[in-house]
Amino acid sequence: MAQARGESLLKNLPHVDLVVGTQKFHRVADYVEELVGKKAARSEIGPYQKRAMDDLRFSIVDIAEEAGSQETIREQQLAPRQATAFVSIIQGCNMHCTFCIVPQTRGGERSRSIVEIVDEVRGLVSRGVKEVTLLGQIVNLYGRHELRAVAVAGVADPGRKKSPFVQLLEAVHEIDGLERLRFTSPHPIGFRDDLINALARLPKLAEHVHLPLQSGSNRILKAMHRAYTAEKYVDLVHRIRQGRKGIAITTDVIVGFPGEAGEDFKLTRDLVEQIQFDNAFVFRYSPRRGTPAAEMDKQVEESIKEQRNQDLLLVVNESARRANERLVGRDVEVLCEGRSKTNPARLMGRTRTNKIVVFEGDEKLTGEILEVRIQQANGFSLYGTPVLPTSCAARNDRA
Repeated sequence: MAQARGESLLKNLPHVDLVVGTQKFHRVADYVEELVGKKAARSEIGPYQKRAMDDLRFSIVDIAEEAGSQETIREQQLAPRQATAFVSIIQGCNMHCTFCIVPQTRGGERSRSIVEIVDEVRGLVSRGVKEVTLLGQIVNLYGRHELRAVAVAGVADPGRKKSPFVQLLEAVHEIDGLERLRFTSPHPIGFRDDLINALARLPKLAEHVHLPLQSGSNRILKAMHRAYTAEKYVDLVHRIRQGRKGIAITTDVIVGFPGEAGEDFKLTRDLVEQIQFDNAFVFRYSPRRGTPAAEMDKQVEESIKEQRNQDLLLVVNESARRANERLVGRDVEVLCEGRSKTNPARLMGRTRTNKIVVFEGDEKLTGEILEVRIQQANGFSLYGTPVLPTSCAARNDRA
């Protein structure tokens, strides 16, 4: 909102001192220091003592683009025994999906260098982090403007190239002490053979892919400007599952997009039923000011959106329940993240397939990888009992 509204925010919010755009996060501390200094000095001069802190003349607005801003991401603050961390690798987006405001608010794609990302991950691992998730609006398009694809060793076909994103995955994968590597969220059009191959051959890459679908109707996908068809999406899911045994696939779906008829929703529902996702986030379409979809004809009524949302959730919940129940009685690898938020008397962690597991144990297990025998599946959570620790080699074959 700050990026989109800029100085206009001050008209209705006179108490606001600082408006910072999405490419200027790194300047916040300096701006706050500047504001405090100016206003403190102004307060010493009457008759402005009571009004100085709300004087718009002292407000700062900076929403301008800044070349190289993606390289200004600073070190993360870690909690004691923190086991997981997120690392931003690409900012902005060039895809211009018609429902999305990101290209306007975050600008075009800008990728950090592989060297800097590896250095950040290595630093996190040295401080106890065992699992890192690489983040980007479209994470698998990383580096496509800054870096080149390279030829795959031993392959004569010039069409078989290794994308910058796969090059990054390989570099991070080599970091000693890193146990798990994840990424989110990819776009189907950027999910090529080299990435599917990486999932199959890099053991630290966790067996989970979040692959946004958005709609099962080709007509709606075209209106969304998603650049793939339902058929291509299904084929991609099939190839991912072939490439990595036991991989979990989750997704995003939007219902009630402008112009979505009952038949379009049925196509989405049938496709979700066909694929059997491990979980899905189902959203009712919500207009974003300044996006093409907000101006489209045939906006869907809220009551219909809600009905379709609840209907699709039933399908998703049943699919998730079946996926969880298949794990009952099995031993799974869990990275303990600490006390459960819903039940502080127990610990919680996640499997390699990103499923939440709740279990009893000492808080000293926080940050440790252990085996847990699943005894019960309840909704989206699993419940189990820790068993003897496993070796790293054995863990690679676990869920």
